[in-house]
Amino acid sequence: MTGHAFSTSDAKGWNARYDRPEHVFGTEPNAFLAAQAPRLVPGMKALAVADGEGRNGVWLAGQGLNVLSVDASEVGLAKAQRLAAGCGVHITTELADLAAWEWGHARFDVVVAIFIQFAGPALRKEMFAGMQRALKPGGLLILQGYRPEQLTYGTGGPKQIENLYDAELLRDAFAGMCILHLSAHDDVLCEGEGHQGMSALIDLVAQKDS
Repeated sequence: MTGHAFSTSDAKGWNARYDRPEHVFGTEPNAFLAAQAPRLVPGMKALAVADGEGRNGVWLAGQGLNVLSVDASEVGLAKAQRLAAGCGVHITTELADLAAWEWGHARFDVVVAIFIQFAGPALRKEMFAGMQRALKPGGLLILQGYRPEQLTYGTGGPKQIENLYDAELLRDAFAGMCILHLSAHDDVLCEGEGHQGMSALIDLVAQKDS
């Protein structure tokens, strides 16, 4: 997957990666996202960005949220729908090239962005701006990504250092929001074969001004 701009080849690459019975990143939600459950209220409208095979969107639906799960991979979204059905919840899925997708304005109470680091700096800037526009006043952004130190661990994520996050980058990108939580830490991930082992992580929860 390219680190600079999205292209049709990226979607083909993700389709090929997801085209297997197993879920590449597992079926359980991201642990940081799951830890934010106390911030969530049933009935909230949530956007799961680049949700892949749906593990996070399905978990959000299980918390009683109304979920739109977007991704560039039709194979991933089909697996997300099967996972939702197996868990007895409903999600709405939408095939989306996030380089061109219309985020809209004040549509969501929660935007969840977990390991969306296929995006290089230019696309990342557009996506971060789109997420903020898409949030309703008072809405929450929940984000986790890898820090540059992840390249030493090699346990998941992109190989392009410019795609990785640090605290200064996130503070600058979301300077117009209230930072409720920002933490850089190393921890062990166990998320399918895609994210496995000690990892250099950074977590963010930010709230749009009401």
